[in-house]
Amino acid sequence: MHERSPLFVISVAAELAGMHPQTLRQYDRLGLVSPTRTAGKSRRYSMHDVVQLREIAQLSSEGVSLEGIRRVLGLEEEVAVLRARVRELEGALADEMLNRPGRRVFAAGSAGEVISLKAGTRVRRENAVVVWRPLERG
Repeated sequence: MHERSPLFVISVAAELAGMHPQTLRQYDRLGLVSPTRTAGKSRRYSMHDVVQLREIAQLSSEGVSLEGIRRVLGLEEEVAVLRARVRELEGALADEMLNRPGRRVFAAGSAGEVISLKAGTRVRRENAVVVWRPLERG
């Protein structure tokens, strides 16, 4: 069973979230939680929706406004999407590295230029100290 499977009618979801069913209807109208609808237009909540309702209740009890809650939920969703994308890209990178051993590696130089390196080598950094003294005017 998937966490986003629509399982619960509004009364059960309200009980699981510790809220009144009318509060769930209001949050649906405001777009804070969007349950799926059956052919007869009744709401069906998933476990993910219930967890989100609990988070809304927690944020509300901490004094966050409904608009603030909307923003927090939106940012959390964005972070989840970006994390999934990072995992996807990490997998693609790992596959690419396995399929192309010995390929060149690039690094950025101190002036921003691109430096081509062989795999397994490191960029040498200059650590010279430059002392500046103004000319004495006599």
